[in-house]
Amino acid sequence: MPRNSLAKYFLASWLGCGLATAATGAVPVPKPPPLEARAYLLTDYQSGRVLAESHADERLEPASLTKLMTSYVLFQALKEGRLKLSDTATISEHAWRSEGSRTFVQVGSRIPVEVLIKGMIVQSGNDATIALAEHLGGSEAGFVEIMNQYARTLGLTGTHFANSDGLPDPQHYTTARDMAVIARALIRDFPQYYPWYRLQEFTWNNITQRNRNGLLSRDPTVDGLKTGHTDSAGFCLVTSANHGGMRLISVVLGSPSIKAREEASAALLGYGYNFFETAKVKSGGEALLTPRVYLSRDGTVPVGIARDLFVTVPRGATGGLKTATRVSAPLQAPLAAGQVVGELTVTTADGETVAREPLVPLKGAPLGGAWTRMLDHIALWLK
Repeated sequence: MPRNSLAKYFLASWLGCGLATAATGAVPVPKPPPLEARAYLLTDYQSGRVLAESHADERLEPASLTKLMTSYVLFQALKEGRLKLSDTATISEHAWRSEGSRTFVQVGSRIPVEVLIKGMIVQSGNDATIALAEHLGGSEAGFVEIMNQYARTLGLTGTHFANSDGLPDPQHYTTARDMAVIARALIRDFPQYYPWYRLQEFTWNNITQRNRNGLLSRDPTVDGLKTGHTDSAGFCLVTSANHGGMRLISVVLGSPSIKAREEASAALLGYGYNFFETAKVKSGGEALLTPRVYLSRDGTVPVGIARDLFVTVPRGATGGLKTATRVSAPLQAPLAAGQVVGELTVTTADGETVAREPLVPLKGAPLGGAWTRMLDHIALWLK
């Protein structure tokens, strides 16, 4: 539950603000809380629904939130076997002389990749970050090219990186929406490494530094992700929390202080958990229909959705959710597994469409024999 001050805000909002219209039985949803930030965004991890936003597409400096993309590139290399946690990276003078937060690695020393990644995540060490970038990319500039390639792959339309650590540069910017996409991708694609984001302290070279995300120690539902700060970027924080199986991601950019960024993040998470809920509507791979397939060997094919479908709606509205399926007719072989043949829609009790998902054959539907095809051609002609 949110803190008393946050609960008072929600009560005041409920009584005094204009409420959004919600389905019968659903909790009335007030406007998001006022926050001290240049931009923010709150999204549900499973459904991807944006629950609150302000200036979410404005290009702003990410500061050390940059290291989320640096992490993504490194984790992808680990996944593909191009990098190992036991590999050692040599600390260059460029890495050693880096400005800002430090892991206190010594020039010329060889440090295990795992140690450097933890130093980058927990301590936000710029020296560790640059050393990793040089090790994997050949140079920091080469690594930055890879970062920007992955940014395009992830569909980040408002982001461009000029370095690996987040120090100010006119060509180094992002948006709150893009940061939420990166965070979601990290959680989804690299569950084996995500627990590092909740580490509250890390020791290297006999120096122990605490994670700068104070919410980790104050809210047991918070388990990541990253802080950022420069004079020009302000105080930034990307947070993820898991409460009762519902995971939310908040992004706060350009707050005036550490306290303000943490209060803004806590307020966003409280808003999401108080007024929304996420439900799994259908399972991926479940046969929802078995329509006829003309010209096919088997005559029918099981149809469903390729992945689990989640929706986020005002709290109390899940009981009124309705699903409808529409298949393009008539279906004709050959059909490949995964080929789009229709659509599943989810609507609330008041008729609002809250999700659409392609319907696909769960297995292929090959052509039947000559006799089957002849009879089905006649049937199609008579339709």
